[in-house]
Order: sequence, then C-alpha cells, then structure tokens
Amino acid sequence: MKRQPQNPAPDDARARRAVRPVIVYPVETLPIPDMAEYFAAREELTVVDELIVPPRDAVCFHVPAGHFFRILSVEGPQVGDLNLWNTHDLKERFFSGKTRALHGTHLSTGDQLWSNLPFLRPLATITHDTLDWYGWDEDGGGVHDVIGTRCDPYTNAILGGEEYHHCCHSNLIRALASETGLSYAEAEPHVHDVLNVFMCTGFTKDTHQYFMKGSPVRPGDYLEFFAEIDLLGALSTCPGGDCSSGHSSDAATCHPLKVEILRPLAGPPKGWQPAKVSPYSGRHHSGGGI
Repeated sequence: MKRQPQNPAPDDARARRAVRPVIVYPVETLPIPDMAEYFAAREELTVVDELIVPPRDAVCFHVPAGHFFRILSVEGPQVGDLNLWNTHDLKERFFSGKTRALHGTHLSTGDQLWSNLPFLRPLATITHDTLDWYGWDEDGGGVHDVIGTRCDPYTNAILGGEEYHHCCHSNLIRALASETGLSYAEAEPHVHDVLNVFMCTGFTKDTHQYFMKGSPVRPGDYLEFFAEIDLLGALSTCPGGDCSSGHSSDAATCHPLKVEILRPLAGPPKGWQPAKVSPYSGRHHSGGGI
C-alpha cells in the first residue's frame, strides 16, 4: 500500500505537473537493423537444434551469430524468463534496463536486446512475434516485458517466509552451472534481469505497481530472434505458469517451452556483420588533458 502524501501541494503544483515530458534517449540516431533483409533471411530456415525446457526448470542453449532462434509454446500457456550472454565472455550479458530505456517497457518485432556496459551492443534482434496483435489492453498491460526482474527465492523468503528452490533465478543458476561447470555460487552473479517472454504485465493506474495477468500465449505461438553475436542463452519456465494468479510456488499449472535454433538457408541478412561493441573510448576523463 502506497503512503498518502504528508505535505500539502504548493500553489504552483499544477504548473509543475504540467511540465512537458522529454524522451530520455531519442533514438533517431540509433543504428536501425534493415528489417526487410532480416525478413528475407528468415523466409527459408532449417532447424539445426531444438530442446524442451521442462516445467519449473531451465535449460541453456547456444546460438551461432547469424542464426535465428525461437521460443515456442507447445502445450499450454506458459511464461519464460530469458537470459543471454556472449558465448565467449560471460561478463557481457543482456542489459534489460538499457533495452527498456531505448525500446520501451515491452518488446516486439524490430526491437533489439542490448548488452551491458562497457560493451553496449545488440545481442539479438526480434524478427517475429505471433503475439504482436495484443498491443496494450485496457489495464495498460502488454506482452514480453523488460520491467520485471525474475522471481527469486530471496524476495519470496521475505514476502512469504518460506524457501522455494524453483524460482526462475534459481532455475537459471542451475542451468548455467550445469552448462559451464561453475558452482552455484560462481554462476549466480552471472544471472541477470530477464526478458519476460510471453508474460503480460504493466503498472496499475492508481499505485503504479508492477502487475501481471494471464498470458495470451497459446500452443503454436512463438517469439523469434536473430543472433547478432555468438550467444549462450538460458530459458526458465516460470513456476507461475501463465502468471494469472501467482508465482514462486508449485500452485500454478505449468507447461514446457521449446527452443529451436534455425539456420537461414540463404545465409544471414544481406550486408550483415556481427555487432560491434560501443565506440566509446573508455577513458572516463575527469579533466586536465587527454
């Protein structure tokens, strides 16, 4: 419950609230992928690998640069939490906060998933979204968000007073540890805020709190990406199932998700090159010479 204001509004309160908003990161100069070439490349794809992520668990997968990958609903409504890393350097990983700042709270076709500082480059580009019809509902909800973090056992212990070991955070730790040979303690710092695939979320209109509602995903729906560099991915099937009621428990009905790795038969998009890291020099200059 949000606290009520403790101070009276000043005489110019209305004028202060009426100040014109300014977009924090104007994206007119942001390099935009040529989606026509991406669409052409995806016309003929062949599956080179696939895996099933069991309910309340996570699995890692590899996507070579220039390939596509899909996350598919196969049995019933299910939300997935996605982590991405540079295959060759776990220090470079998906940066949900900057992705949100550049593309908005929810992602769809044409949006890119950016990596953390100091790398700051596109890791993947969304090339198809069968739920793009959903848009925004009357509650302000949308699909595929980068505003939530991931359900985790630490928050669950604070709010519920119980230990639960199949939160997405824990699932992703186990998957990364299994894939890399790291211990759980070594793997945990590499697990990061996610793209909530298929999750329907927003902010309440009164208290502006993060909400979730039943996902519109159905078997056959998928979200498709193009790998801009060699990627290591990890996908967790959220213990909340379709997130229509709750999460961080075994109460919800959960379903598996499928991941497909696809090679474009005609090769990558025309003119495509693996994404380059940020051109910033890294000097962080504080004055007095170069």
